Amino acid sequence: MQKDCHTVWNNCLQNIRNHIGDQSFRTWFSPITPTSCENNVLTIQVPSQYFYEYLEEHYVHLLRRALDDELGKDSRLEYSVVVDQGTETQKPYTINYGAFPQRAPQTSYSSTGYGGNNGYGNQVATRPLVEAHLNPNYTFESYIEGDCNRLARQAGQAVAKQPGVTSFNPLMIYGGVGLGKTHLVQAVGNDIRMNSPEKTVVYVSSEKFTQQFIEAVRNNKVSDFTNSYLLVDVLILDDVQFLSGKEKTQETFFHIFNHLHQLGKQIIMTSDCPPKDLKGLQERLLSRFKWGLTADLQQPDFETKFAIIMTKMDQEGITLPDNVVEYLAYSVDTNVRELVGVLISLVAQASLNQREIDLELAKQTMMTLIHDIDTEVSVDFIQKTVSEYFKVHLDDLKAKTRKKEIVIARQVAMYFSKEYTNHSLKSIGYHFGGRDHSTVIHAVQSVNNMNETDARFRAQLQELQKKLKMKSV
Repeated sequence: MQKDCHTVWNNCLQNIRNHIGDQSFRTWFSPITPTSCENNVLTIQVPSQYFYEYLEEHYVHLLRRALDDELGKDSRLEYSVVVDQGTETQKPYTINYGAFPQRAPQTSYSSTGYGGNNGYGNQVATRPLVEAHLNPNYTFESYIEGDCNRLARQAGQAVAKQPGVTSFNPLMIYGGVGLGKTHLVQAVGNDIRMNSPEKTVVYVSSEKFTQQFIEAVRNNKVSDFTNSYLLVDVLILDDVQFLSGKEKTQETFFHIFNHLHQLGKQIIMTSDCPPKDLKGLQERLLSRFKWGLTADLQQPDFETKFAIIMTKMDQEGITLPDNVVEYLAYSVDTNVRELVGVLISLVAQASLNQREIDLELAKQTMMTLIHDIDTEVSVDFIQKTVSEYFKVHLDDLKAKTRKKEIVIARQVAMYFSKEYTNHSLKSIGYHFGGRDHSTVIHAVQSVNNMNETDARFRAQLQELQKKLKMKSV
């Protein structure tokens, strides 16, 4: 008489549950599905090749004992290993493997569930050996939302509410340096830990992950290293691009990724570019990065930068004049990290010099920082150089006067501001009396037209170009 495979397997699970910890049971046995039980051969389906290999290495004797008790000494176990998940219309592709090469030794089992012998001589980690490494200051409340980051922030909040449940798995956040990738993904991690304290959340940079893997190889503890990550509920890997060229590390991460994803665990990653542009990573990894949602972070716009400065002021208990806040928001066009750095430097300058923070001090601080970090010339320097060359007052470049000689000087200054700085068109317009970005576009077009048709003007432009290039070298 054939026995129902589900009944047989459930009875085996009751036996197994008595000998291992809850975390190990949930990780290694809950995902298993019985598929058939014929002629004393029980077939169970496991999520991956790595899953099968791990069971064989660590739990084969426990499985053997449970099946012996249920079906007798002549019983056998077979694995059906999922190789490809298939589609809605196509079943998963599987490969079958036999098991039980030998009988279980007659030893007692440890039921402590925390790395004990478990009756077969192998150390089995049942809780992660890695730490969360989350900065408690990185929260959604301190992460200002704007057009530049709205999709990524809202996706992060959705994941934080239901980790591993949404279609945003994996969640890939990409963007340039200093745009808030680490802040955002750690905010997700902190939110999950606060609202679901039973979940294990781990944040790790790809450099740290690689160092840990190398150390595990040196100490012959690769299995322990891998298992510690297989037990987490939420894995956050920062700067995944730095796995480039590290084949063995990528292979290990591939197995961890597969295992966690198949168990419905949440994976979050960051990179400096979208998956399609990542170089030196295995194609099978890149294809998996595209399974969930990819969201980018862009340079913040004026409104977002203004809000960031105001938030930072509240946090630090400082007050700045509105025109200074506006100047900083318009002038720093690189990233959030540099914006905060400029604000900190400005406050420090005011404290050291024992003076009030005003627009003049803000400009001096900006010029000092720009010189120190060797960036392009500033808009202020371009305005000064152009006004001196054309012999017009500097204030006239920012005024509303429409005199021809001033209009030409203003347009040239706008043209070089676009050429030599990272400022947006809107920011450039602000530095010229709060003009609209369309005025800057018109100025650039006018200068280009005169450069093509007026030889004298072209020579003047070349002279100015030499002056500015000397400054930027």
